[in-house]
Amino acid sequence: MRHIIVTLIAGLCLIGVCGCDSGPKSSKGFSLPDGDAKTGEAVFVELKCHACHTVSGIELPEIEREQSIALGGQVARIKTYGELVTAIINPSHKLAKGYPPEEVAADGESKMENYNDAMTVTQLIDLVAFLQSRYELEPYQPTDYYMYP
Repeated sequence: MRHIIVTLIAGLCLIGVCGCDSGPKSSKGFSLPDGDAKTGEAVFVELKCHACHTVSGIELPEIEREQSIALGGQVARIKTYGELVTAIINPSHKLAKGYPPEEVAADGESKMENYNDAMTVTQLIDLVAFLQSRYELEPYQPTDYYMYP
């Protein structure tokens, strides 16, 4: 039995070491400078993101709304910087949860416009700073346990 456990632990260690291979598509070393949330809000409006998105706690200019996908607010887990960047530059990577599929996608692809050729890197950085500032971690609600006699 001990031999099996040792073999299992050795195998898991080997998998862990192999999983650390950075490879050519690794995000290791990828870092963007900090953005400006206020400028990011202006980018959000300039690119007309508010035609499909609302942002928790932000009053945005009136626009004919095509959809209403909510961003920001209280969440159980804050989206990482990388998740927000990916959501903007590759919106089909993960479709918005909690919405009917036909509302957010067509033929399995996100309905979100691709801004990769229209947005500067600075705009992307500021937009991510703005979006990240609009999320708030939900307070942890501990479980109430009853005292047993």
